[in-house]
Amino acid sequence: MGLPDVFIIKMEKNILDFTVIIEQDEDGIYVANVPELEGCYTQGKTLQTVLERVKEAIEVCLES
Repeated sequence: MGLPDVFIIKMEKNILDFTVIIEQDEDGIYVANVPELEGCYTQGKTLQTVLERVKEAIEVCLES
């Protein structure tokens, strides 16, 4: 199997910008990682789900 598809998405929250890297693993699950925020990642079965969850993950990482 070849390399997974990689999506790079810029997200804006107020004046903060984050790069979100989304990859689809071999099982079809989307995994999102925010490189600027250590330990900030999530996953979902659909791209829409992972996009919603990564917004929540960023908020949690910023609060901690």
